[in-house]
Amino acid sequence: QVQLVESGGGLVQAGGSLRLSCAASGRTSSNYAMGWFRQAPGKEREFVAAISWTGGWTIYADSVEGRFTISRDNAKRSLYLQMNSLKPEDTAAYYCAARSGPAARPMVGEYSYWGQGTQVTVSS
Repeated sequence: QVQLVESGGGLVQAGGSLRLSCAASGRTSSNYAMGWFRQAPGKEREFVAAISWTGGWTIYADSVEGRFTISRDNAKRSLYLQMNSLKPEDTAAYYCAARSGPAARPMVGEYSYWGQGTQVTVSS
């Protein structure tokens, strides 16, 4: 079982930056890829970014490509999301997720472990 706890959300003006963190704890049976997802009110949870176990492979949603950067530190069992040039449409609850297996994937259903979420609000 893996427990995930996000932090770093908040209120920021359009054009600003935030850095989200996710701390993992508990026991994992294998190397695990991780990802960030977000959910705005009244909308489905959507993929933001994912990273492989080694950190050598990353994928991004088109809407955040070039503005967001996902990274991880396996020694610290931590995942990060650097968000730059934020837009009001980035406003959502952001969730950290982990999946059994080393490959980064973009689908919600491929992740077994989820954090409780951290709110990001971007004002115009």
